[in-house]
Amino acid sequence: MFDLHPLVILAIAVVTVIGMIIVLRIHAFIALLTGALMVSLLAPGEGVDRVGRVAAAFGETAGKIGIVIALAAVIGKCLIDSGAADRVVRMFMGLLGEKRVPVSLMTSGFVLSVPVFFDTVFYLLLPLARSMHRKTGQRYLLLILAMGAGASITHSLVPPTPGPLIIADTLKIDLGMMIMMGLAVAIPTAVVMLFFVKWLSPKMDIPMRPIEGSLPEPEPLADDQLPGLFVSILPIILPVILISANTIVTAVIKGGGGEGWQQAAKMTVVFGNANLAMLISAAIALCVLYRQRKPSLKELSTIVETSLMSAGVIILITSSGGAFGAMLKEAQIGDAIEKMFTTEGGASIAGIKLLLMGFFVAFLLKFAQGSSTVSMITTSAMMGSLILSPEGEHLNIGFHPVYVAAAIGFGAQCGNWMNDSGFWIFAKMGGLTEVETLKTWTVTISTLAVVGLVVTIIFATILPMA
Repeated sequence: MFDLHPLVILAIAVVTVIGMIIVLRIHAFIALLTGALMVSLLAPGEGVDRVGRVAAAFGETAGKIGIVIALAAVIGKCLIDSGAADRVVRMFMGLLGEKRVPVSLMTSGFVLSVPVFFDTVFYLLLPLARSMHRKTGQRYLLLILAMGAGASITHSLVPPTPGPLIIADTLKIDLGMMIMMGLAVAIPTAVVMLFFVKWLSPKMDIPMRPIEGSLPEPEPLADDQLPGLFVSILPIILPVILISANTIVTAVIKGGGGEGWQQAAKMTVVFGNANLAMLISAAIALCVLYRQRKPSLKELSTIVETSLMSAGVIILITSSGGAFGAMLKEAQIGDAIEKMFTTEGGASIAGIKLLLMGFFVAFLLKFAQGSSTVSMITTSAMMGSLILSPEGEHLNIGFHPVYVAAAIGFGAQCGNWMNDSGFWIFAKMGGLTEVETLKTWTVTISTLAVVGLVVTIIFATILPMA
């Protein structure tokens, strides 16, 4: 339709998406879908296919990630309502003791944010943080920063959280590999951040204040009103185990594994499928909820329906983001970017520069429009054009592309400020002013992102898995 340079098309698309979200306040789903259609209309191809291929790419992405996101929402809701999430938190508190409350809260946020959305984890843990501040006298700011940092790390790195899920799909990364390496870079990052928030929190005297407009804080449930530890944590760890097991078995077979591994693969390929693993986990979570709270069938149906309604919005956003990424490939933007970073000897951009590029692009998009998920979707679409061949195969970049995914995830956390919902959740629920939140939360999460990038670079250097 128009003979425009691919980078001009990219610029038009990015300005359109960010402008619609920031200036016009249009929903991210509409903005990304509009961006995808605009790119498709400007990209090469038959006129009759220009709209149809957007719908096809949207459906393909929804088919890959829609079920997982929907079931993750159900699992998260059941964990909260049944008291299973509370049981997991108390387990960490019991193991680590009252003196290590910051470690307990960070670990709880770290674990629960795998299947549960960040805002829900924060709402769940905040009353506990306030209670432990009153009981132990430990700094309130330290407790809520540790809690929020732990939840933020896995929110951007470990599926089935939507952002990492769509990154893995866009960059053609095995889901088990994304989970395992996401956790691998997340754990040392969390350790470093624990020391950082311990250093930062004494520098500001921020007391625990009453939360404006809130109801009196409820008394915590007694231990005998909560489900057992095993059934509480099972819906969280079971999908991770099943999906990772399939990845490990597949890798061993590729390395020449024997007949026993071949037989194991027949099982893991079925139960390690993300959709089935999450369905089994959701069934367990629903059973725990029913056994613990004895809801009527109508009440149980309402709980599931509420969960799916919240998941539906996320599925629409991620699917439209997948379509946006597919259209960027149709516009041959990857080839144009690659030529920009090709040296005289013919070597294209690779190695650490690729990680820095993924981090920096994600940071800019995050800072501009506020949503980590939108930043991850858009950046992975652009980076996919660089590290994937036209046939969808990974190019040789010097290390496994999972490290590019981690760099994008960390970049999408950097610059968390007033246009991000997480900023306001921390400020209003935590009882901080906007300035205090900028000095504490924004600094902490931005530092987390940079530390995570450094950890990712170290891993890519010493364990490239290329």
